[in-house]
Amino acid sequence: MIEFLQIFQLNNIAEFSPVLIFFALVFATFVSEDLACLTAGALAGQGRISFLLAVSACVAGIFIGDLLLYFIGRKFGRKISKTRFFSRFVSEKSIEKASSWLDERGAEAVFLSRFVTGLRLPTYLAAGFLRTNSRKFILYFLLATLVWTPILVGLAAFASGAVSTNLVFGVILGFVILRTLFYFSSWKNRRLFIGRLKRIANWEFWSLKVFYFPVVLYVLILAVKYRGLTVFTSANPAILAGGFIGESKNEIYEGLRKSAAALPHLLRYAVLSAANSFTENLRHAEKFIAENDLEFPLVLKPDAGERGKGVEILENFAELKSNLEELKNDFILQEFFGGAEASVFYFRFPQEKKGGIFSITEKRFPRLAGDGKSTLETLILKDSRAVCLAKKYFEQNREKLDYIPSNGECVQLINIGTHSRGAIFADGERLKTDELENKIDEICRGFAGFYFGRFDIRARSFDDLKRGENFKIIELNGVTSESTNIYDKKFSLADAYRILFRQWRIAFEIGAENRRRGAKPTSVSDLLRLILGKEIKPDISNTADRRPLITDH
Repeated sequence: MIEFLQIFQLNNIAEFSPVLIFFALVFATFVSEDLACLTAGALAGQGRISFLLAVSACVAGIFIGDLLLYFIGRKFGRKISKTRFFSRFVSEKSIEKASSWLDERGAEAVFLSRFVTGLRLPTYLAAGFLRTNSRKFILYFLLATLVWTPILVGLAAFASGAVSTNLVFGVILGFVILRTLFYFSSWKNRRLFIGRLKRIANWEFWSLKVFYFPVVLYVLILAVKYRGLTVFTSANPAILAGGFIGESKNEIYEGLRKSAAALPHLLRYAVLSAANSFTENLRHAEKFIAENDLEFPLVLKPDAGERGKGVEILENFAELKSNLEELKNDFILQEFFGGAEASVFYFRFPQEKKGGIFSITEKRFPRLAGDGKSTLETLILKDSRAVCLAKKYFEQNREKLDYIPSNGECVQLINIGTHSRGAIFADGERLKTDELENKIDEICRGFAGFYFGRFDIRARSFDDLKRGENFKIIELNGVTSESTNIYDKKFSLADAYRILFRQWRIAFEIGAENRRRGAKPTSVSDLLRLILGKEIKPDISNTADRRPLITDH
């Protein structure tokens, strides 16, 4: 294409007939549409060819290319989409997205794919192998080409100085208006836009970078007061960096196993190492399942992870094998325990014999009731709260978005109690009892070197949890645990910051006391290494008597 452009630049264009130039540009679009349009626009801008010739040649070439893609998809699409070569360039997810667009609104899908990079190929092939109405889609292709091509050619011509500013601004404005109209012509897009506005208006859905900025400032103030930026990492000497980042769930479980009070409440699990082959990990997983007489579902989660990232509920062996094939880090395969879920935030000052519960969060899994007419996707978009997290719910329910629940039938959207993945959090103060507080305190006092963090717990019922009975510890998080009750709608933004400020003040107070007793805070350089995903050598003087790690529990 570069040589093609150079030929026209270096030679007198008058030597070539308009017909030859026309067909040269047509064939050039088969190599690269964008470069062909830019070349044609540059030639028109330099006055070597007419603007009409430049646009008409590119329109013809692009339209012919669209038709070829469509009919290739119609003839060979099903076979091509299954090949490894095709999957390298177009993901299955892109095909699914294109197909859903075509099912909902063909014209919009074609126009959007023309204006959004990377969607044209899967959309046009999908239009073919989905056996869409050929006459209708050929018309869509032509209209989309007639809108898109003059814009690109015109911009290139303007850059060469031959087309008036007013014309270019008109083309750009038309492009923006058309794109906006096509986007908002879809009810789904309008609802997604409303969800986006709601996320901006409701601090519960703000990004962590925005929401936590005042907290970071407060932590810096505490760092000055307690004469150390990383004093809080000494709040839990038994956990790497106090549980700030990069801590191993396996090592925390090991610490809990030293507490006799915790043993009845621990879930069985196995560590699957990224250093092992797929076959070794699969064999290890099968052995763990068989020896413990477990059944699906099972939980697979990163050994070092946060906020539910990478956590999967596996329903069968096929899902287990699929996840193990993509294993890049150490993971934990854990038994699944159903029931009511809550987070219990605990703290104890080292100089005191008894600790207490800072807060409790009651976790709720959102459900939507069917009307016998709407698909699950439509129900999500209609719901005033679910629409705020629609894309997350789409991702987690991608296999059943087209399912139409019967009238009154309830569908649970998620089964993982993580706020970032769509769980609803409510203040659980009503669950706080002396029995539960005593049980949690007993468990924690048996974990030498642990003073501050949050348990994620599942119980057969909330009544059992209040009695401190029949519950299992899903995991325990350290110093960066969040008092998640702040997401209860009864709390204002000011209330949330008040709770978080108190939480961090306690972390610094505990860390400072442990430092006075000989614990060494993690250095700033080591903390930065952990944030960057690098390993550090733990200070064994900070930990309780460590036993050799084992892989099955």
